[in-house]
Amino acid sequence: MSKNINLFSIAPMMDWTDRHDRRFLRLITRRAMLYSEMVPTGAIIYGDRDRYLTFDPAEHPVALQVGGAEPGDLAIAARAAQEFGYDEINLNVGCPSTRVQKGRFGACLMAEPALVASCVEAMSAACDLPVTVKTRIGIDDRDSFEELVAFVAQVSAAGCTSFTIHARKAWLSGLSPKENREIPPLRYDVVYALKKTFPSLEITVNGGVQSLDQAHDHLLHVDGVMMGRTAYKDPYILADVDRRFFEEDRAPRTRREIVEAFVPYVDAQLRQGVPLKSMTRHMMGLFNGQPGARAWRRYLGEQALDRAADTAVLFGALAAQEEAKDRLLAA
Repeated sequence: MSKNINLFSIAPMMDWTDRHDRRFLRLITRRAMLYSEMVPTGAIIYGDRDRYLTFDPAEHPVALQVGGAEPGDLAIAARAAQEFGYDEINLNVGCPSTRVQKGRFGACLMAEPALVASCVEAMSAACDLPVTVKTRIGIDDRDSFEELVAFVAQVSAAGCTSFTIHARKAWLSGLSPKENREIPPLRYDVVYALKKTFPSLEITVNGGVQSLDQAHDHLLHVDGVMMGRTAYKDPYILADVDRRFFEEDRAPRTRREIVEAFVPYVDAQLRQGVPLKSMTRHMMGLFNGQPGARAWRRYLGEQALDRAADTAVLFGALAAQEEAKDRLLAA
């Protein structure tokens, strides 16, 4: 297996993979590539750039995902990504939401490979970072393998050597973003065939990856695996990533050790006025599948809402989980 930093990655997810979530996930895996939420170019150019782009240095390796379709705007975003210290900039050509389509970016760009190529060329010229593309296997009725190959060929000729492929096509109308993650069938065979067609490109598969065993099997055919909602809802699944995929021999942190290691960060954010709930909402699934998981979620969900809540809530939640676990095991 290759040892590149994109060997195993966590997908960019709107409203989920913010800087607090990424800082939390980094306590579970040191090596998985982390991605930001998609940031529209307009937010970078006209908005509060620090708010959208600042991240904790401990998050490395970390990539900025951007949404846009104007080469000049994307060049500005690429320069900003480099200035802020990201390890990669990724162009979203996969989101099917109506709101994103109105901005003329996301999955609808698969119909305009020449424009995507121009965007990639502009981004590559504006920074020294790897410029990557995350896309689908097709859109609407434009989902033949030949069309996907033509898209990748044109975009790679513009300088993109790394593609993350969500192994489902997207319907641009008639399905919600959630339905587009579930209803179109997964076609891993298409992604595998794409890798065979472009052996020199880095091809990462995304979509429906629910276990590290599945990830291992995918890596027999492609260069990288991107895990999405499974990693968010059950973050401790990532505890064995570094050993399995990056050959690290250190023991993973326990769940309690992860919480304790997160405390200094939470304290620092609280001092800056960040509400506790903005951080604890990403921790809800830490004990997923374990005795006392419900008590953990309930305690965090209730206690973190208090505006005066501090890190004592984290220790209270640990105590609630332990107490519930002991009751369940004694029953």
